[in-house]
Amino acid sequence: MKQVVNIHKKTEYTNRLAVLRMELDYELATLYEAMIEENEEQKLKSKQKLEKLRQELLKYSEKKQ
Repeated sequence: MKQVVNIHKKTEYTNRLAVLRMELDYELATLYEAMIEENEEQKLKSKQKLEKLRQELLKYSEKKQ
């Protein structure tokens, strides 16, 4: 049973990391567009979202170690 739980946790962890990477890529593209358009409001929103993603990635990195 422990093996099943561990496999499930590892799969969940791997899936969440993949989603975080996609969200990170998308938000970086959004930030780039906002920079080109000089849209200060969107730049701020993107930076805030990127900070949240960074914090979550750090949290997962700490769990892995």
